Amino acid sequence: MTAMEFNDLYPEFLVSDVAQSLRFYGDTLGFKLEYDRPEEKFAFLSLGGAQLMLLQDNASTHSKTGDLDYPRGRGINFSIRVPRLEPIATALERIGHPLRIPVRDSWHRDGTRFHGEKQLWVMDPDGYLLRFVESLGISDV
Repeated sequence: MTAMEFNDLYPEFLVSDVAQSLRFYGDTLGFKLEYDRPEEKFAFLSLGGAQLMLLQDNASTHSKTGDLDYPRGRGINFSIRVPRLEPIATALERIGHPLRIPVRDSWHRDGTRFHGEKQLWVMDPDGYLLRFVESLGISDV
């Protein structure tokens, strides 16, 4: 068994119900459970090169900096690169989970060229904003 490689950045989301979040991230979005600590209501997940942690909110959570009213994570979105958006969009539609912004193409200037992304924006059960992106390639300006 090979040891898991940790990325340089992996956010931890304080969630209201870790079991509900695991169903959403795992069953719906396709994240893999790398490991968990059920006694702490903690899970470490990955999807391709993306990694994140889930921790159920509790009184001793050291990273809690204020009230966690819905939606959580105001002012930030998490971009997650995937090979294809279609399976995620289909899974969300199947469970009736609304998209925050419908699937769309978006092109962004990067110096002297443009890079394109097909994007899907969705909020998780606690209101964290996720932006899944599928590459559309590069175009010269």
